[in-house]
Amino acid sequence: MDKLSKSQKDEYATSYAILALYDGGAEVTAEQITALLEATGNTEVEAFYPIIFANYLNDPATLGKLIATPGAGSGGSGGGGGGGGGGGDGGAAEEEEEEEEEEEEAEMGGGMDMFGGDDGGDY
Repeated sequence: MDKLSKSQKDEYATSYAILALYDGGAEVTAEQITALLEATGNTEVEAFYPIIFANYLNDPATLGKLIATPGAGSGGSGGGGGGGGGGGDGGAAEEEEEEEEEEEEAEMGGGMDMFGGDDGGDY
């Protein structure tokens, strides 16, 4: 946690508060999030985080959908899918795509130069 910036810590604290409210069956509002943050000692979270998160995640169906499909959120700090999203599989998929591109380039290089000759030209 020491390597996280203040904004990342604020986002995590707010996210966990929302998950706790959702899990407890409580309504997800900015006031509820703020109250839970204060109750857990997270009093330095910027005031706009609960408002922004509550506006997006106040519908239990939306929140349930985001929980059920990890990586589909627009979350914050990540290279893959936003936010976050990344897991261990993201790097493997990127590596696989790079290999395919290299294979395609290698296949195109044989036999013909850019001026239409078959032997590669005599430069």
